[in-house]
Formats: sequence, structure tokens, C-alpha cells
Amino acid sequence: MVSRRVRRRRRQFATVGVLLIAFLVYLAFFYGGGPKTAPPPKHRNASSHESFPAHSPLNPAWKGDGKAVTLAFGGDVHFEGAVGLRLTKDPATALGNTVSQLLAGSQLRMVNLESALTNGTCPQPQSKPYIFDAPPTALTALRNATVTVINQANDHAVDCGQTGLAQGLAAAASAGLPEVGAGADAAQAFAPYRTTIDGQRVAILSATQVIAANLTSTWTATSSQGGVASALDPTQLIQAVQAARRTSDTVVVYLDWGAETVACPDPQQEPLAEQLVKAGADIVVGTGAHVLLGAGYLGSAYVEYGLGNLAFYDNTAPETDSGVLLITVEGRHILGSTFRPATILGGLPQPLTGAPAATAIQSWLAARSCTNLSATPTATQASERGETTPFVLPTTTTTTVPTTAPANGATTTTTAANGATTTTTAARGSATTTTHSPTVTKPTDNAG
Repeated sequence: MVSRRVRRRRRQFATVGVLLIAFLVYLAFFYGGGPKTAPPPKHRNASSHESFPAHSPLNPAWKGDGKAVTLAFGGDVHFEGAVGLRLTKDPATALGNTVSQLLAGSQLRMVNLESALTNGTCPQPQSKPYIFDAPPTALTALRNATVTVINQANDHAVDCGQTGLAQGLAAAASAGLPEVGAGADAAQAFAPYRTTIDGQRVAILSATQVIAANLTSTWTATSSQGGVASALDPTQLIQAVQAARRTSDTVVVYLDWGAETVACPDPQQEPLAEQLVKAGADIVVGTGAHVLLGAGYLGSAYVEYGLGNLAFYDNTAPETDSGVLLITVEGRHILGSTFRPATILGGLPQPLTGAPAATAIQSWLAARSCTNLSATPTATQASERGETTPFVLPTTTTTTVPTTAPANGATTTTTAANGATTTTTAARGSATTTTHSPTVTKPTDNAG
């Protein structure tokens, strides 16, 4: 017979056991065996909803392994008129001291040499309205003005034919002043200029959308012919940007483009800028219209549609409106931009200060109103597919530009020499233009 005391202890042990089992069940349900909360989703790009490689220059968030770098860009430089006379007298001082003042504070300084570079004569003048050529001493002038890279993808680089082009390539190589956008063949013309600044790998490519229709075949660099890098068909340029993107922290494209003296992008500029940004370009700048155009952000990339003239013989506004654009970048991040305004006097830019500078900057900012650009960065337009998939030329582009004719509501249709058809519908001072092109954009020749 079990005593009362033993029975009481057994009841106590049983009660403790039941409580312990209940506690273990509680723990199992709420901390181990119940429904689990899903982990937060991995970060995805806001605009493309793609998951970029985390540690790759293909990622728009890439900052590289170095420090922030400031790049300076100026527009057209040639050695005609007063500047040509200065070059003859003294190449070392031909560009004065104002060009270097405008470019100061940057680690890379680039301009467009709007001229054929030859041995001092023009061996094969081309059939076109304006022929510009400069002797090798022009390179001394540019170097003394602190220019570090020159663009030669423009509508004057081959003004003196294939012989003149070969002379210019040899002169630049001998002087050690890098040039981009022209070459003995397409591989050289589309090859980027590469440099590493404070640990940041920078690649600069260039091309032109401006070639005279009668010279397109003889000026365009191919596998067997020297010439300029052409963006009339942007395929090869896009492929070059994609290739540079894989191994560069910052990718820049410098273009010769736009309609002469028109202060808004033409129907070819905006589509090309979008294609380049999607392919991985971080900065797209250009010149060619001989007037200043607007600048701003295309997604997270920075685009300047027209840098105007920097050292030029034009002596009437707006062709004399000038300046230099400085962009500070860390990898693919645009940290800031500065426009230093100037006006051209005697062929050379004179920096503006005070009220004239403030007015010039406001005018430059206002030029953004007729572009597809914003004042601040937005979600990136780049995509891993755009940066890696072989580019296919679109057949249709749509661009909105200001216009004064035709009258509101009127529609006009034109057919270009290459078979492209353009339909323009005007309404309240703007025009929506849809271009259907079977192959490439129409070549043009800016007469300046």
C-alpha cells in the first residue's frame, strides 16, 4: 500500500511534467515549427527590375575602387582666323591662358579639334563648302592649354582626304597627345581612350553623326579604310560602349552631332543618347551645332547635347556663347556638375563673372526645357540586357522638339535620301516627330 506522502509526490512530479511538455510545445510552435517569415527581397534596380552583378561595373551602383574624379569638356576648337594668326606667331601661346583657366580643377580635359590635322598643307581637299586644316603645331597649342585628350570624330577630320588623315594620326602619335574617334581603320577609330585616375578606370569613346552625304562612304572608317567613327548607324558605337563597360569604372561618349545653330536636340540626338545610356554610358557629351544646348540627367547618367564653340572664328551671338562643363564622378555615380560660362572675343573664350555669368548660366539651364533631360538624377535607364545583349538598330524613333512651323495641327511628311520617312505634327509650338528608318540616320554636313 502506497502512503499518502508518496502519492502526493507523484502528483507533483506529474504536474511538473505536464507543464514542462506544454512549455516545450509552445517553444516548438512559435520559434521553430510554425510558419516562417520570408526574408526581405534582394535589392533590385528600380527601373529595370533586374538583379545586377553586385561587384561588377555592369551594376549602375558601381563606385569603383578609387576616388572621385573631375572631368572637363569643352567644345569646338580650330585654328582659323585670329587663332590661326596666333598659332603662326607662337604655338605655345596660341590659345592664350583663358582655355586653361576654364579647364582648371579637373584631372582630364577634352575638346573637339574641329579641323584636319596635317603636315602643314592640305594634300587632298574634299568636295565640301568649308575646309579646315591645322599644322602639327596645333598640338603644341592644345597641350599648353592643358588639354589632355582631343576628339577627331567630326565633319572636318578628313577635310584633307586619306593622306591628310594619315598625317594627322602620325602627328598626334608623335606628340603623345591622345585622340579618339578617327583611325587607320574602324578598330582604331572606335577604340576608347583609357586612363586610370586616382584608382578610377575611365574610358572615353567618340563618334560623329555629321558627315556630308557625298562623303559618307569615303570618310567612314571600316575594316579596310581609314576614317572617322560614324554613328549614322550606331551599332558599332553601341557595341564599343558595351565592351568598355565591362572593364571600366566610368564610361564617357563624346559626340559630334546636332543641327547647326539649332539650340535644341535634333531627331537623331535623343534616341542615340538613350541607346548609349542603356548600353552603359555614364556621361554623354557632344558638340557640333556651334551653339550651346541643354544638359541634365537621363536616368542616372549625365547628358550634354551641345558644348558650342570654345576657340573659334565666329564673332556673333549665339555662336560666341561658350563655356566648359566639369563633371565629378565616382565610378558610375555623378556627384555633381559645373558649367563655367564664357564669351568668345578675338577667337578665344573669355570667362564670365558676376551678373553676366549668372545670366549666361540661367540661359544654359533654360536650354534643358526642350530636351528629354531632368535637373536631378532619376532611376537608372541602364539594364544588364542593354549592357550585354548585341544591339539591334531600331526602325522607329519618336522625338519632341520645338518648332515654329508648320502651323498648329498641321502634318508634314518628308522622305530622306536613304529612304527614311519623317512625319511631323505641330501643336502649340512643339512638334512630335516619328522617323521610320530602314537602316541609318540621314548624313548631314554642318557648314561651320
